[in-house]
Amino acid sequence: MPKKLVTGVVTSDKCDKTRRVEINRLVRHPKYGKFIRRRTVCQVHDENNASAIGDTVEVVECPPKSKMKRWELVRVVAKSQLVDIAAMRAAAKEAAASEKTDA
Repeated sequence: MPKKLVTGVVTSDKCDKTRRVEINRLVRHPKYGKFIRRRTVCQVHDENNASAIGDTVEVVECPPKSKMKRWELVRVVAKSQLVDIAAMRAAAKEAAASEKTDA
């Protein structure tokens, strides 16, 4: 039987070589027929720490690597477009401080 290959979004990258990935799907309600949004949360092994929060990634099934990890990262499909506001403010503050010392 072939291994499942799915696409999801990284929601946590706090652990080393482990990512929390959410896989969104639509499920039809059995009685009313309305489509409902559901999500599956997977712990994914990321050997090189290549992904970050907000990245869209492709993952594949693998033999168990730990108690929770049953998936491996194949590739990063799209990098996140999120902006780190705190880092931008710190860089602006540092630039302003360097301008004052130069003047």
